[in-house]
Amino acid sequence: MKNKKIVLGFMSGTSCDGLTICAITAVPFRVIAFKNYPYDNALQQRLLQAVTFSVPELSALHFELGKLYAQKAKLFLKSFRINKADIAVAGMHGQTIYHGPQDSVPNTLQIAEPSFLADFLQVPVVSNFREKDMALGGQGAPLMPFFDEFLFGKKDPKILLNLGGISNISVVGKGVKTFGFDCGPANTLMDLACKKFLNIAFDKNGSLAARGRADTHLVKKLLTQKYFRQQPPKSLDKNHFGSAYLERYFASFSDKNITDLLATLNLFTAAAIAENIRRFVPARYQKEIIVSGGGAANKTLLKNIALQTALPVKTSAQTGLDPQAKEAAAFALMAWLALNKKTNHCPTATGAKNKSILGRITL
Repeated sequence: MKNKKIVLGFMSGTSCDGLTICAITAVPFRVIAFKNYPYDNALQQRLLQAVTFSVPELSALHFELGKLYAQKAKLFLKSFRINKADIAVAGMHGQTIYHGPQDSVPNTLQIAEPSFLADFLQVPVVSNFREKDMALGGQGAPLMPFFDEFLFGKKDPKILLNLGGISNISVVGKGVKTFGFDCGPANTLMDLACKKFLNIAFDKNGSLAARGRADTHLVKKLLTQKYFRQQPPKSLDKNHFGSAYLERYFASFSDKNITDLLATLNLFTAAAIAENIRRFVPARYQKEIIVSGGGAANKTLLKNIALQTALPVKTSAQTGLDPQAKEAAAFALMAWLALNKKTNHCPTATGAKNKSILGRITL
C-alpha cells in the first residue's frame, strides 16, 4: 500500500455524454493525468432514456457500462503509461439514472457494475457514494462541497460553480460553514435544444446563443417557479429540466428562431444560478465564482453569469485544476479517503445528520 501512490477517479455526469478518467496522488493532492472518453450517440440516448427501462434492460445496461469502464481504464493506463502496480484504489461515481430525494421513500440510483473495474485493476473500487448520505437523512447530493472545502477551505470565501447537466454550487472558505446545493439547469436544456433542432451535441462556446435575442420576460416568469425559492439543502434529478420541460415552457420556439431559443436558455441558466446565489448565499461570501464542468467552455454562459451576479467569474483552470477533470478527481480523492477510513463527506451541504465515510468498497 505504501508504494501505491496513484488513485483513479471515474465520472459520467448528468449529460451522459462520456466518461472522464482522472489519475491523482492524494498526498500531496495533485492531478497527474485525465482524459474524457465520449460515448457514441446510441449509448448516450440509452442512458438518457434509461429511467423508462424495464428491470432486465436496466440490469443489462448496468453490466454493460461496468465493462465499458474497465475497457476505458485499460486505454487510459496505456495512454499515460501508468502501471497497474502503482494504483492504490479507484473511485467511480457511476451514471445517475434517477435521483429522488423528495420521494416518499428518498432514493437515488447510479449504475455501472464496479466488479469489472476491480477485476481489471486488481485494487479496491469505491462506488455508490450517495446512498450512505441518504441513509443519514441527506439529499445524497451535492457531494462536491467536500472536495471544494478540501481545496479552498482555508482561503478567502468563494463560490465554486459546477456546470454539468445540472448547475450546483459550493460555498467555502475561512469562516464559512461549508454548504452547497443544486441551482437548476446547466447544459441540459441547451444541449437538448441543439439536438432537437440542429442535430448537434451542443452550442460550442455559446456562439449560437450569442447571436440570438433572449426572451427576458419568459426568463423572469420561469424564475418564479418553486424550486428556485426552495431553501437548501436541495438537489435535482436531471430529468427535472429535461425534454418535457423544454417542450412545456419553450414551445413558442422552433428551428426558425433557434438562436433566440439558445440565447433564452443560456440566460435562464445564468439567471437561475444568480437567483439562488442572491437568495441563499450571504453577501459577505459573494466574492468570486470559480467555474468547472463542461459549461465552463461556454463563453456566452460565463458572460451571462457575470452580468447576472455582478461577481468576478473565472474557471478552475486559473486555479490549476482543469474544469473537465474536477469531478473525476474528487471521486478519486473520496475513494482514497474511504479506503483509509477517513471522512469524505460534507453533511452541511446535503442535510445529513452527521459526517460519515461514503462509498461501498468492491474488492
